[in-house]
Amino acid sequence: MKRNKISVIGSGNIGATTAYAAALKGLGDVVLLDILEGIPIGKGLDIYESLPVEGADCRVLGTNSYEDTAGSDVVVITAGVPRKPGMSRDDLIDINKGIIKAITAEVVKSSPDCIIIVVTNPLDVMVALAHKLSGFPGRRVIGMAGVLDSARFRCFIAEELRVSVESVSALVLGGHGDTMVPLVRLANVGGVPLEGLIPKKRLDEIVQRTRDGGAEIVNYLKTGSAYYAPASSIVEMVESIVRDRKKVLPCAAYLEGQYGVNGLFIGVPVKLGAGGVEEIYQIPLEPAEKKAFEKTVEQVRLLAEKI
Repeated sequence: MKRNKISVIGSGNIGATTAYAAALKGLGDVVLLDILEGIPIGKGLDIYESLPVEGADCRVLGTNSYEDTAGSDVVVITAGVPRKPGMSRDDLIDINKGIIKAITAEVVKSSPDCIIIVVTNPLDVMVALAHKLSGFPGRRVIGMAGVLDSARFRCFIAEELRVSVESVSALVLGGHGDTMVPLVRLANVGGVPLEGLIPKKRLDEIVQRTRDGGAEIVNYLKTGSAYYAPASSIVEMVESIVRDRKKVLPCAAYLEGQYGVNGLFIGVPVKLGAGGVEEIYQIPLEPAEKKAFEKTVEQVRLLAEKI
C-alpha cells in the first residue's frame, strides 16, 4: 500500500516540529525542505532516528532539493521570517511575499496535484498569494490559523474554569490578526453555554488574550514566535486530509459568496478531507458578530491590496 507523502517547506521551529509530529502520528512519509545547506538534512535525520523509539514506521528525509518533494499529497509552507517583539503579522508582508512566490513555483512543478497548507504570516494574504500563483482551485489551497486561534481560546477557557480542554468547544472566525472574531456565543463547556459560566468582564479579557496569543509568546521568546501549538494545529489539518477524516475545522478558506465575501481567504469552519476543503459552513451571525466579522474582512482586503 502506497504511503501518503507530506512535504514541509521550511525547517525552522514550526517546520521541524510539524515534521516531527506528523512522523510520530505515522501520517505518511515526511520530507523536510529548506534552502539552508545541511540544516533540514540534519533535522530530518534526527527525527528519523527517533522513530524506532516511538514505534512509528515512516520515512523522514531532510533535503535542499524540491525533487525530493515530488508527488507530495500535502505540502505545508512554513518558510518565512517570524515576528519579533513590537512587530505585527502585517509587518511581514514585503519580506515574506517573495519567499511565498519562489516556493509556490517550485511546489507546482514538483507536486501539481497536491493540497497546499500555508502557515507563513501574514497568513490571510500569503495563502491568497499562493492560491493566485499556483493556479490551483480554492479547495486545494488552505491557510492554517483558525485551528490555532481556536485552540488558544479553548486553552484559556479551560484554564479559567479548571476543566479538561476536551470539554471546551470554541470557535474563532476571521483573519489571523488583531481583528479575529472569537465567537463567545457559541462557546460551551460540555454543552453548557460559556456566557453563563464566566462573568462578561473576564470573558472580554480572555477574548483579548486570544487575539494577543501570538504576540504574548513573541514577547517572551524575543527572537522567535510560537511553534508547538502551530505545529499541532497544522498536523490536525494534515491528518484530516490524508486520512480523509472530514473534520470540521476553522481554516482560512477561499470564499465565493459565503458570508457575503468574494475572492478572499477568511477563517471559517470547513470540512477537510481528501479533496481539501470539501464544504464551507455558514454560521448565522448576530448583529455585533456580523459587524466584527465585516471588520476583519475589511482588514484582510486592505492587506490583500498591498500585494
